Amino acid sequence: MDKVAKFRLFFGLELPDAVKQRLLTIQQPVAGARWQRADQLHLTLVFLGSVEEKQLPNVRDAARNLPVEPFSLTVSGIGCFGHPGRPKNLWAGVQPVDELAEVQSLLNQRLALSGFAQEKRTFWPHITLARFKNGADSVAGLLKSDERRHAGSFLVDRVTLFESLLGEGGSVYQVIERFPLRSSNYIDRPHDGNFR
Repeated sequence: MDKVAKFRLFFGLELPDAVKQRLLTIQQPVAGARWQRADQLHLTLVFLGSVEEKQLPNVRDAARNLPVEPFSLTVSGIGCFGHPGRPKNLWAGVQPVDELAEVQSLLNQRLALSGFAQEKRTFWPHITLARFKNGADSVAGLLKSDERRHAGSFLVDRVTLFESLLGEGGSVYQVIERFPLRSSNYIDRPHDGNFR
């Protein structure tokens, strides 16, 4: 029996290099922290998980012609999931949330029509900066720091379909396709007709 090809996929936003570089300046020595590299920084909209190759056309269709105008997004502020003394993730915040929530909701609705499970948790848009092992040091001091919190603004005029490839140095995110928002003329297909 042939093995079914599956891909670990998610929709998200790519970040401009200038924003990534400012976010990287937040990094400090914290025991137990695994800081994200520049190529790992992104904002997740919808995580699909393992997707069979035959489902890819439906995944792509869900992101085509989203009826949302391009909008400006500001990356500012940092926070953590978990208690600062026992952090799980350190993240950068984004504003405004309403437009992102609209994009995320539309993607979720369209994907649900194709049989994908909808995310049950409340959408909390953020950019993961670091992940922590159990017993990691506190990040309370880092959270209190007021410097380097504003990482810049950029125009959100497309959503990106990524494949997440697990590796020894953490996940590697490969762009599969970019989908322009309604008023954007931006189109980019880094791959030919083949998925890989």
